[in-house]
Amino acid sequence: MIANPDALLAKAEDSTHLAGTYRKVTLRLIPFLFICYIVAYLDRVNVGFAKLQMLSQLQFSETVYGLGAGIFFIGYFLFEVPSNVMLHKLGAKMWIARIMVTWGILSTLMMFVNSPTSFYILRFLLGAAEAGFFPGIILYLTYWYPSHRRASVSALFLTAIPVSGVIGGPLSGWLLQRFDGMAGLGGWQWMFFFEGLPAIALGFLVLVFLDNKISDAKWLSDSEKRDLENEIAKDVKSHGGEASMIQMFKNPRVWLIAVIYFCLIAGLYGISFWLPSIIRSTGVSSPLTIGFLTAIPNAFAIVGLIYTSRSSDRRGERRWHVAVPGLLGCIGFILSVSFGSSTFLAILSLSLAMAGVLSALPAFWSIPTAFLKGSAAAAGIALINSIGNLSGFASPYMVGWIKDLTQSTNVALYILAGTLFVGCMLTLLLPAKEVNR
Repeated sequence: MIANPDALLAKAEDSTHLAGTYRKVTLRLIPFLFICYIVAYLDRVNVGFAKLQMLSQLQFSETVYGLGAGIFFIGYFLFEVPSNVMLHKLGAKMWIARIMVTWGILSTLMMFVNSPTSFYILRFLLGAAEAGFFPGIILYLTYWYPSHRRASVSALFLTAIPVSGVIGGPLSGWLLQRFDGMAGLGGWQWMFFFEGLPAIALGFLVLVFLDNKISDAKWLSDSEKRDLENEIAKDVKSHGGEASMIQMFKNPRVWLIAVIYFCLIAGLYGISFWLPSIIRSTGVSSPLTIGFLTAIPNAFAIVGLIYTSRSSDRRGERRWHVAVPGLLGCIGFILSVSFGSSTFLAILSLSLAMAGVLSALPAFWSIPTAFLKGSAAAAGIALINSIGNLSGFASPYMVGWIKDLTQSTNVALYILAGTLFVGCMLTLLLPAKEVNR
């Protein structure tokens, strides 16, 4: 039977129109959310740069630093699921604005840390304040994009992690060096102050810029809104998925995915919180130089993250697009120990580690959003992220404790490599037909 040319032409025009609509949505939402996450991630990990000065000035041990860096994730864990459920109920606009303003204020208050106790308290409160931001954005994107588009669009958002390193590394190093001693304060104190202010400003911009749902978007025409809503409705109908929180908690896949994420995030935060210190251990002393060198692994990660996410969406495959990059990250950690005495080779090894870990994340987040819907998605994404981020507590604390014990991070890096390997193997246990979209 010969296809009707008019029908084919109409279908092509519809496809072109829909692609243009999604391009419009992406240009509206992603750059702004991208900037917000750059600021969020920088405020989360800039304590790694503060460590270069505050440990000697406040007489903190490596273990005290590791515990303080990691305790952020205890607050994060306790408040993340309630925070994401509140976002789903109250709307993204108000809740994301609340998150950003409170964490910006607490981030600036980090400049007043003067003891281990104040360090622990402020890091815990910072984690509680930021809880819900990342899973909230992942949930928010499901309101706008069907499952087959999510890996690519999530990658654009997640690219903020390495970009925050490319920008934040040199910026943090410069602030440490330039403002140290000004007004009797350490450079690390000024760094916390200046890097906390953008979050407060962006929090107020969220109220103006974000829309809670497609129907609220005044910058879309009525036909564009209908097209987007139809795409989401078709996606839910074709893929189904659990919508109740009770079903979500009973689903063993959710808990397996949470364990996998724990393993991936152990590698991410192991390198994020300790990268400046690892580079300094190779013989580099200038905070500014260390800042520029930390940008290199993050730049490699940007390329890997974008390439892997596009490949995942194009093939509709998720498991191997998590496992293979994760294994490359594992190899990178092992090589960084072998070449730890050479700054050049250590940076290349850490670049492989950072690129591997981050490149696994877009495909990973396409897995739970493929079968969780509604309130189950809100709670499930938050549960997976909160359990995974407990490794953000365990990983930095473990590295600090081992460094105090052995005067080296080598054993810790081997443990991180092993943890990544376990996560990659567990990913391949997921049923392909249920997670590949």
